[in-house]
Amino acid sequence: MTESVTTSINPTITQFCHQTWQLDANVQLIERNDQWLYLVTDQTPFHPVSHIWPDHPADKGTVTIGGETIVVEDCFVGAVNLTNGQLFVDKAIPVKRNEPGWVFVVVHCLSNTTAISPAEGEKVTLTVDKAYQQSLSRGHSAGHLAFLALNKVLSTEGYWRKEADRKDPHGYNDFNSYAQETSFVTPDQCLDSYRLGKTLRKRGLNSVEMVEKLTEIEILVNQQVKVWLALQSKVDMVCDGDHLTDSRYWRCDLGESIPVTMPCGGSHIDGLSDLGSMQVTLKETALNYIEMQTNVIVAG
Repeated sequence: MTESVTTSINPTITQFCHQTWQLDANVQLIERNDQWLYLVTDQTPFHPVSHIWPDHPADKGTVTIGGETIVVEDCFVGAVNLTNGQLFVDKAIPVKRNEPGWVFVVVHCLSNTTAISPAEGEKVTLTVDKAYQQSLSRGHSAGHLAFLALNKVLSTEGYWRKEADRKDPHGYNDFNSYAQETSFVTPDQCLDSYRLGKTLRKRGLNSVEMVEKLTEIEILVNQQVKVWLALQSKVDMVCDGDHLTDSRYWRCDLGESIPVTMPCGGSHIDGLSDLGSMQVTLKETALNYIEMQTNVIVAG
């Protein structure tokens, strides 16, 4: 690990929940290694990929430094040890958030071949690829609707033998939380994989019947999603604060018993009307494994 050029670092103020695609920011830290030139600023519109749950990809875009525009090739979460100014990036981060003596930052990755190296305190302009971010936002929000619909169908159509201890925001048995192994957002798409193991069956899921009737379940899930989309409800991102490690929540009224409010760190749409229409596909991928693919069909 190379030495940082500054030890006075503040947590990054994030703007990716606020539909902000360009802003001026002050450089806090520059560090060069064999692969990247790391750039840390006091604020950013870029969404970094999470080092803990990397379901939502990093934003794309550029940074303009002294009149020269450079591609931001990747974007990660970083943590700085305030004792010595050492920066740790992505999987190398050795502490949990809110660890005393550490701050979490957004790390913009530039090519290490660039000759530009701004000074601490220098002002730069960060510009996110708006179309790309919005396509990820649609994919992520669509994934939320799909798993909420799947939870509801499994609960209301008799696929659980008993009430589960864990409920989703609408009060249905939270199949998604119990069974989800991975989730990956891509432009206008979300892909979720689920494991239907012995523990889930002990909790009361009729997993054999579920697999046998995946086609019927898929039809009901798509019908439910269509009903929710017709509401054209607003989607809000509720933030506990402006820093990267502050909790953020996806909120939307889907006309159920209560509005949905659930933790989510991604970027999202303004409302369900942004989605156009959706198609959810369910399939068995291996014994005790199923996959749910959610596609957004954008109007126009």
